Amino acid sequence: MAKTTSPVRKAWRSLAILGGIIVALVGVNLAGVLIPGAGGQWTPKLALDLEGGTQIILAPVVAGGDSVSQEQLDQAVSIIRQRIDSAGVSESEITTQGASNIIVSLPGQPDQQTLERIEASAKLEFRPVLVAGVPSSDSLGSTATPAPTPTAADTPSPSPTDASDPTQITPELQAQYDAFDCATIDTTVPAPADQPLVTCEVDSSSKYILGPVEIDGADVSNATSGVVSTQTGASTGAWAVNIDFNDEGAELFGDVTSRLVPLPAPRNQFGIVLDGRVISAPVAQAVITDGNAQITGSNITQESAKTLADQLKYGALPISFAVQSSDVISATLGSSQLQSGLIAGLIGLILVVIYSLIQYRTLGLVTVASLIVAAVITYFLITFLSWREGYRLSLAGVAGLIVAIGITADSFIVYFERIRDELRDGRGLTGAVEAGWKRARRTVLASDTVNFLAAIVLFILAIGNVRGFALTLGLTTIIDLAVVALFTHPVLQLLSKTRFFSEGHRMSGLDPRALGAVYRGRAEFRPPAVTGAKAAASRGEAARRQTIAERRAAELTGAPPTPSSVPVETDTGTPTGTKGKSTTGAKGGKS
Repeated sequence: MAKTTSPVRKAWRSLAILGGIIVALVGVNLAGVLIPGAGGQWTPKLALDLEGGTQIILAPVVAGGDSVSQEQLDQAVSIIRQRIDSAGVSESEITTQGASNIIVSLPGQPDQQTLERIEASAKLEFRPVLVAGVPSSDSLGSTATPAPTPTAADTPSPSPTDASDPTQITPELQAQYDAFDCATIDTTVPAPADQPLVTCEVDSSSKYILGPVEIDGADVSNATSGVVSTQTGASTGAWAVNIDFNDEGAELFGDVTSRLVPLPAPRNQFGIVLDGRVISAPVAQAVITDGNAQITGSNITQESAKTLADQLKYGALPISFAVQSSDVISATLGSSQLQSGLIAGLIGLILVVIYSLIQYRTLGLVTVASLIVAAVITYFLITFLSWREGYRLSLAGVAGLIVAIGITADSFIVYFERIRDELRDGRGLTGAVEAGWKRARRTVLASDTVNFLAAIVLFILAIGNVRGFALTLGLTTIIDLAVVALFTHPVLQLLSKTRFFSEGHRMSGLDPRALGAVYRGRAEFRPPAVTGAKAAASRGEAARRQTIAERRAAELTGAPPTPSSVPVETDTGTPTGTKGKSTTGAKGGKS
């Protein structure tokens, strides 16, 4: 009895898990809509080709009037794309215009933080601090120590010994520093890399005179944010920015920190400059020669640490840029193309449903129900990613969803055909469902694994809209596995217990007689669905497989087994229908 009810319990358990997943997705989206500031919504956000957005044109700013090379532009495009991706903006377009400008197109109306991330497009530089108007509370390697306000150098000299040499501060430079207004920094021409720079903190709270550039932003290989840990691994709760330099940068940074550590404040600081502004001015409190530095401080929060890490990681543009224009653009494809894509998907879905109903009759309704469940999960998952992670649905993403209809239907067909194969071998429906699932899941898993790997490769290597196609393809592939395992198989386990399917109704799609079942041995037959020569061949095969007792019984009665006198096996293994002479023959043989 336990074996009979176990598949039923497993089926209801699987359906309960699937129901929990759907309820969780709906609940998360509901919470996003109801919670103020969460930004949740019930529909996915659309990409640039379907909704329109904002177009920003960046013009290069090169000191000395030098021309910009194509290699510099390509590198700049790559870094700007990384900046935008780090902000969670999906389906953006970054292209070059001629041999100079870069065009950045963003879907919808981007927030101010994203715009600032794009517009902060100057070259990232590391310069030593010569003069600071106010102390900095950041530190490098340990907790910050406030630095007092310094004064200018005593005697200027035209021959500085190093980038921290105070003799670089000429009376003219000192006067420029004294008169410098942080509000005018956007109109100030940046100083060349080999000259001191007068600038301000990003929030205009501090004013600096910085020495020449010593380390270029291109020497930063990576930058991350995280919580500071003690030597025992315990968390301190303080946030920090971890900087990794490449080999050349590590050597340069070791020389810089070796020189800065013994200097008095604020000359023991170095300014990290992006777009002509100081984004951080940490104090060098240790000589760092391994290329792994850490910026900590009492004023560093989780948000500011992530922002600074992104600026360090994606700020190494080879050239500076100025925002030439920022305009609202219309959709390149628009709602009509979206409707066309959705209509194409609907047509494909209808064709799959028609084929399923013709090929599998009532069993085809399981395909329809499975596709509906997959569509519900996909919709709420795409909607969640849209408002939570910044994903936007493009026409390429819609194409990925349409392709998923065929992938999902293919999994159902594989499973149904495995069940039919088991029925042809003479199994009862319950046994055929379980045995067919064991055979089908390997094929489905192998097929979906290939699709998922292809989606991963596309997502990693491709750019732009192709990544949207890869994302939807990968998500729907995972959803396909979940639906087949948690819905399609459990539903068939439950249907196999119903009379309509277990007795092989001709409209069920699982009629053994229509499938051409064959002889299984031990006097158990299934009638083939053919007549004439093929039926005779089937009877001949049955006669060759009879036991000695069955042959004797047949000789005594003079009537070999025929399809009209064949017993039908039930799920319990007990033959039903016309018993024929096999049992009598077996007893007679034993006597």
